[in-house]
Amino acid sequence: MDQAKQAINAVKVYKNGLSGKNVNIAILDTGVYGHELLNDKIVCFNDYVGGKTKIYDDNGHGTHVAGIICADRIGMAENARIAVFKVLDQFGMGKTGDSLRALEWIKRNHKKYDIKILNFSVGYLPDSKLTEKQKILDVIDELWNLGIVVVAAAGNYGPGPFSVTVPGISRKIITVGSYDDFRSGRGPTGCCIVKPEVLAPGSEILSLSNRNNGFVRKSGTSMATPIVAGAIALLLERYPKMKPEEVKLRLYNTCKRIPSQKDRNWGIVDVDKLLGII
Repeated sequence: MDQAKQAINAVKVYKNGLSGKNVNIAILDTGVYGHELLNDKIVCFNDYVGGKTKIYDDNGHGTHVAGIICADRIGMAENARIAVFKVLDQFGMGKTGDSLRALEWIKRNHKKYDIKILNFSVGYLPDSKLTEKQKILDVIDELWNLGIVVVAAAGNYGPGPFSVTVPGISRKIITVGSYDDFRSGRGPTGCCIVKPEVLAPGSEILSLSNRNNGFVRKSGTSMATPIVAGAIALLLERYPKMKPEEVKLRLYNTCKRIPSQKDRNWGIVDVDKLLGII
């Protein structure tokens, strides 16, 4: 994670004492393992796959994502807290209905748990039913309208055009691609919107394992997405009244542009510049 932070210019932000304090982030994924570097960071856990009440992660993907966001010492925002929703099974597969149930729960309870950000490192397969995908998009947009900054992965079905997955194709939310993974989904979308808007490192990212308090490297837009979600947690710590559309505009104005990709994305997130620390 140190290399990833350097790549996105997350340097002065930590010297200024920012750590994501008082920012709660919802994670839809494979669950979370009780890693020692996540102690006291999990505000709630809902299991829509197995119906269990005790935290667990039988795949490891969700734990890796959680670690990128807020693990002690290595996370982007180590004092942020997380609300975890298990919607994917041990194989990383899931039912759209389970994700919808989790999203509806967030819609009903986001104020109670003070959820400011939703990290959605789940991409629905291109051959998923259109009606199911539209339901996900509708609820995602509702959450955005309620003041939750939704950050979603572009998916790993690239590099061809029109390869961004749902919900990353939403007009409203922030979609994240990986600048160092050739599989990263690329736009435009069917409505010719530039997607993903933001890029971050996503290749061989070191984070938490779901075994023995260990560590593991994983790659993909699923890893790039929590890097951006963590950066936004730092931003909302500094500017707690900032609205989702203001966060998105700030990203647009501060990303490091890539001249050869100026029509494909906004560029690479620049954390110090995002927070106005220069």
